[in-house]
Amino acid sequence: MDGFAGKVAVVTGAGSGIGQALALELGRSGASLAISDVDTEGLAKTAEQLKAIGAPVKVDRLDVTEREAVLAYAEAVNEHFGKVNQIYNNAGIGHTADIEICEFKDIDRVMDVDFGGVLNGTKAFLPYLIASGDGHVINISSVFGLFSGPSQAPYCAAKFAVRGLTEALRQEMQLAGHKVGVTTVHPGGIKTNIARNATAAEGLDAAELAKMFDKRVAHTSPQAAARIILGAVRKNKARVLVGPDAKFLDLVVRLTGSAYMRVFGPVIGAQPGLKKAKR
Repeated sequence: MDGFAGKVAVVTGAGSGIGQALALELGRSGASLAISDVDTEGLAKTAEQLKAIGAPVKVDRLDVTEREAVLAYAEAVNEHFGKVNQIYNNAGIGHTADIEICEFKDIDRVMDVDFGGVLNGTKAFLPYLIASGDGHVINISSVFGLFSGPSQAPYCAAKFAVRGLTEALRQEMQLAGHKVGVTTVHPGGIKTNIARNATAAEGLDAAELAKMFDKRVAHTSPQAAARIILGAVRKNKARVLVGPDAKFLDLVVRLTGSAYMRVFGPVIGAQPGLKKAKR
């Protein structure tokens, strides 16, 4: 994978999954890495692997919802490496619940991490990316940023917001004449821990939901996802669909418009683990 040698790349949520795979692929491609996560054990494992392949790496525990901490982190990364070329806003969480029974605190948490974290990372690093003269913002949305499904409203809201933010930013960078690429990533089912770590409303079977996701939905490896994403970054694509399921679902939504809801709703709602909680 060419095009990354000598670049300084920042990856949030690098303790596992897509974030870890991105960091390792970037490290193998000659980039210097600033990696962060709230999962310090997973982050340490990623750092060990990067050091084993000789990649320069800065390792920090970071909660992407803490805006002042993210701003300070961006300054520290720029000071450490002397520049910043790329930010991969990847950190995310999940929560399954119908809006009728979903607690405000759970909605807020998903929005704070999945959208607020992306916003914080984008805003904090953007001045340094512009200054580099060769910057790139890569924000991880989801197939749930292309369509919505029952019991996923908070996650969908956050991922649609990431899509809107990122697509607007790309246009702004072009109009301003800044040499900053901007890419929105829409992964389908990836074999990561997000489903196993996700929470669910009382009365829903979180373990069964995770089992179903791993068996029926997660068909693409994090390593394959990372290669697809970096290929899109190298070509400065505005959008990248990760996995055959993402491409299929995007096509269905494009062809059917809002009619997709008549099909997707019953199909998703019938999945194991989505038995209705008591009202």
